[in-house]
Amino acid sequence: MEHYSDDKLLDLFREESSRNYAYNLIVRKYQERIYWHIRRMVITHEDADDVTQNTLIKAWKGLHKFKAESQLYTWLYRIATNESITFLNKKKKRFFISMNDVEHELSQSLESDEQYSGDEIQLKLQKAILTLPEKQRLVFNMRYYDEMKYDDISKILNTSVGALKASYHHAVKKIESYIKED
Repeated sequence: MEHYSDDKLLDLFREESSRNYAYNLIVRKYQERIYWHIRRMVITHEDADDVTQNTLIKAWKGLHKFKAESQLYTWLYRIATNESITFLNKKKKRFFISMNDVEHELSQSLESDEQYSGDEIQLKLQKAILTLPEKQRLVFNMRYYDEMKYDDISKILNTSVGALKASYHHAVKKIESYIKED
């Protein structure tokens, strides 16, 4: 498969004759990264698959309106982030449980997930991450796992770089504290 730049993919998408081909290339280029971003939020493979599918459907429906004022992956991550948050909020409402209980349920799911291949330290880290407030968890995951720049995270979350740096700092301190307590 030839590797196209985002600009080339968008040009191909704008042409009616190559729209489906371009979209398939976009999915191939970004699906795995999006899946793992979502997976770190919703934890289980099945839920991550569903949310990834919803993300890609939204991207398909909205791609013709994308104005390339940000990078394509930034736009896709924003959709994925919003879909993950929507999913978690629906889960919370559906079962009439607090966000702390959702986090506890996600932590339990992580332990029993046959698809999870992390060692004990990774499991402890994931549990620590689940104790973070939603925004800190998002910022930590994007910065630590996806190695995103603060400027890119700022565009995705529509927040200042300073606020993101503070969120990341607080997240790291809480994770360190959690790991030391255990």
